[in-house]
Amino acid sequence: MENESYLHELMKCVRCGSCKAYCPTYEEEITESMGARGRLVLLYELSMGHIKPSYRLIDRIFSCILCGACSGTCPLGIDIKEVIYHGRTLLKKPDVSRRLLRLIVKLYVQSPDLCFRLFKASQFLLPKRLNEKILPFPLELPESPFKSNRHVFKTSNNKKRGRIAVFTGCVINFLYPHLAESLTNVLQQLHYDVIFPAGEVCCGVPLRSLGLEDEAKRLAKRNLNIFKSLNVKAILSLCPTCTLALKVEYPKLIGEGIENIMDISSFFIDKLGYFHPLDNTLRFKEAVYHDPCHLSYGLGVTIEPREILKNIGLNLKEAEREGCCGFGGIFSLTFQELSGALLNKRTNDLKKTDAKTIITSCPGCFLQLSRNTENIPVLHLIEVIKEAI
Repeated sequence: MENESYLHELMKCVRCGSCKAYCPTYEEEITESMGARGRLVLLYELSMGHIKPSYRLIDRIFSCILCGACSGTCPLGIDIKEVIYHGRTLLKKPDVSRRLLRLIVKLYVQSPDLCFRLFKASQFLLPKRLNEKILPFPLELPESPFKSNRHVFKTSNNKKRGRIAVFTGCVINFLYPHLAESLTNVLQQLHYDVIFPAGEVCCGVPLRSLGLEDEAKRLAKRNLNIFKSLNVKAILSLCPTCTLALKVEYPKLIGEGIENIMDISSFFIDKLGYFHPLDNTLRFKEAVYHDPCHLSYGLGVTIEPREILKNIGLNLKEAEREGCCGFGGIFSLTFQELSGALLNKRTNDLKKTDAKTIITSCPGCFLQLSRNTENIPVLHLIEVIKEAI
């Protein structure tokens, strides 16, 4: 976002407060500066020179979880997330508390495989207490990242329906490669060749959340050049944050996005009839579905995953209200107490349904919810689809 557009967006705000209605951080700490309206006011006053950068101001702007719930409620259509992104870019220099984190994230972006090996080694070399202090959740890394193996998976069936590309994303690649394997398996059974393009890099959202806009632009341009040249039916992602970034945020960031990228439920909703009737041999018969914020608020996808689960034959229960799990990527590292409070609230709502299984469509939510659900298994939607067919 250019400075002129940024100031224009800030000046559009009439302080109506509609944006506070679904703000998870405001709901947790009912203080004006913890809601979207308060953050916009602070950034406006900063841009006018009425206030100066301070620890308190920086804390409030970076405490936004970037879920996107507020943008759809603004009657004037202010792109609140983009305003927050730009505000963080302006505040990155005085924000000394996240200086080391920025260096680590930039190092990861430059050498992800090296960072994977270093972190894996640290789990054996560093005391367990130190690892737990650095991260709010235990991480069990796989033996190797997913894309260290192959880049193209061909269907063995002669009735090939086309080619599908996959944007893997960092969490899938380095934490949950089995989910990429599941997606590949399902697509091959639907007679698609599956392509994992070489050269894919991080979608850039972790960098933008830390105010590193220029670095994020470089990654966006690289991903765009790789994926827009592919002759494929569609580009799928198991991560709504990556999908939202490439489809919706890239046009704002670099002027062009990837139009044919979509969430798996949007793609599979009219494809699984090939297996009809689905053989419901699942080890569970009922579940509750958790909506990832970037999928529901950002991409407007809520019905499709539920329809897929119902078609599989699950008794799908619903929580009394919507809610954010509190992950938010970098947010869960820098605001651990607030992230934990949001997690507790959400898991309590999900547990009240008495469902024996929790299903979601986001690897971040998958990671976060697994921290606080004890004996209730948490599954990604692709795992359920794979098991059902």
